[in-house]
Amino acid sequence: QVQLVESGGGLVQAGGSLRLSCAASGRTFSTYAMGWFRQVPGKEREFVAAILWSDGRPFYSESVKGRFTISRDNAKLTVYLQMNSLKSEDTAVYYCAAAWGWRGRLDAAFAYDSWTQGTQVTVSS
Repeated sequence: QVQLVESGGGLVQAGGSLRLSCAASGRTFSTYAMGWFRQVPGKEREFVAAILWSDGRPFYSESVKGRFTISRDNAKLTVYLQMNSLKSEDTAVYYCAAAWGWRGRLDAAFAYDSWTQGTQVTVSS
């Protein structure tokens, strides 16, 4: 079992930046990938970015590519999401997730096993 603790959400003006952090503990040696998703009321949870734990290879949704950066710190067992050039449409609850194995894709919620409760990111225009 992997426990995840998320931090870093808040309110920011359009064009600004925020960094989300997600610290993992527990059975972290079994982690295959970490991901970030977001959700707004009435919509499905949307993939934002993912990173392979073994080699740090990142993956991004088209909507955030070039603006967001996912990274990891193996020593701290922490994954980060640096969000730059934020837009009002980035407003959502952001979730961190951990995948224990490969399920064919990284951009779908079903591929992940552990989730945080989410943190609100609000971008004012």
